[in-house]
Amino acid sequence: MVDQITRRTFLNRCGKSAVFCAGTTALPWATSPRPAKAALLKKGFINRKLSPYYILLDDDAVRCNLCPHTCEVEPGERGFCEVRENVDGKYYSLVYANPCAVHIDPIEKKPFFHVLPGSRSFSLATAGCNFDCKFCQNWEISQARPDETYNYELFPKVVVENALLYKCLSIASTYVEPVIFMEYMLAIGKLAKTKPLLKVMHSNGFVNPDPLKDLCEVLDAACIDLKGFTEDYYQNITEGRLEPVLNTLKQLSSGNVHTEIVNLMVTGKNDDFKQVRAMSRWIYQELGPEVPLHFSRFYPRYKLKGVPPTPVSTLEHARKTAMEEGLKYVYVGNVPEHPAEHTYCPTCKKMLIRRIGYRVKVLALKDGKCSYCGTPISGIWRLPSNS
Repeated sequence: MVDQITRRTFLNRCGKSAVFCAGTTALPWATSPRPAKAALLKKGFINRKLSPYYILLDDDAVRCNLCPHTCEVEPGERGFCEVRENVDGKYYSLVYANPCAVHIDPIEKKPFFHVLPGSRSFSLATAGCNFDCKFCQNWEISQARPDETYNYELFPKVVVENALLYKCLSIASTYVEPVIFMEYMLAIGKLAKTKPLLKVMHSNGFVNPDPLKDLCEVLDAACIDLKGFTEDYYQNITEGRLEPVLNTLKQLSSGNVHTEIVNLMVTGKNDDFKQVRAMSRWIYQELGPEVPLHFSRFYPRYKLKGVPPTPVSTLEHARKTAMEEGLKYVYVGNVPEHPAEHTYCPTCKKMLIRRIGYRVKVLALKDGKCSYCGTPISGIWRLPSNS
């Protein structure tokens, strides 16, 4: 039987699992019609799983092939992400079925604006990340080891069961970089394919081609953070690199995965409009004009608390620039009630979807087309018929 606890006690027990405690609808495990053993929070990692994404080197060292960091890890050590450990020459994931953050979110929070608007998404994350972004809003778990967070034992079958139980239409890997729990994502995605559920993720796109190929087989949609458009920005602000992210975007596009892009505009860091224009032109030329692009407002966070919020006028100028380069669906994010949150037909300019925060109303979209002029609108507007 799951312990009944007060909200205050629950918050105190959460420790570094701040995402689980903040802002969205947490799963009501204690009052679930089918309470499960998986609902129990435990400090530290609970399971480990052998990873297929490594090669053995001399003296039982390993090289991780999951992301472009390609960490070389000695026995007893961990890679950059802090969730993969070399145990006697075998490389293990320490976060398989060990999420520390579990929510039911609106799909728009990912943000996906062209995927089942107004629907719920069963959202989860483990500890760890393969970036260290100076503006991270979830740094309490992204920069933590799984030893340090309170985690659930939540196997893929239970994830899918609960997504259906709570009437979600998708399962989202989000909050931290989900590539770090790739084995978990793949297992969930394979099961989701057999149910009326989409598998989606919000990712920094920093992943190697072969693991991404495996993921594309079970992934329906990806929201990718294109954090800037220079290598200097990536190195100085994220400890990552730009080129692998661009390659991921191209691979997702060729893999028939619906893709949306988010660019968090940080004041004085990546808000140069020549870069915005170059990025928008690259998206148009390499991915096509239909890819939704979100310019999101920065608020002071983590290591950039001294940087002021992005002026709304900067976001509006960026949107105008991207549309001048031919992109059809460009949004302004983190600015409540801004008119650029809505979806408009690129042909007749009529409003098709209205958004006020997470209140969403589909006004004029039928079978994926504008109800006024019949223009097809890129996106996933209903569950696949084979679900």
